[in-house]
Amino acid sequence: MKKVAIVSCGAYMDQGYGCPGEWRCLKAAALGEGTFEEPAQVVAFVKCECPGRPLISNMQMAINLSGIKPEKVYLSSCLVNAKPECPYQKVSDLRALIENKFGVEVVEGTHDYH
Repeated sequence: MKKVAIVSCGAYMDQGYGCPGEWRCLKAAALGEGTFEEPAQVVAFVKCECPGRPLISNMQMAINLSGIKPEKVYLSSCLVNAKPECPYQKVSDLRALIENKFGVEVVEGTHDYH
């Protein structure tokens, strides 16, 4: 079972902009649905907080505290499909930042649940 991390949009989760919380991402990972090719073990769930500056350090802290480096990082569907789009980070830039820092594949989106 692959070990994965999920990065979610804190504004969507905390302010109720359409994401009821992380349960959809966790369900997709557990069942191997959506963009997950097979069931996966979520070893870190990190919220991207506006304006996004602490994301990399928070991801590093999650890895350090758990002692487990994820094999893939998934950007949550609420982060990838946010409307209006994030005023601070383009999804492609966020993806590149994580890939370059941690050397792991980043997948855009987690599920297609409505």
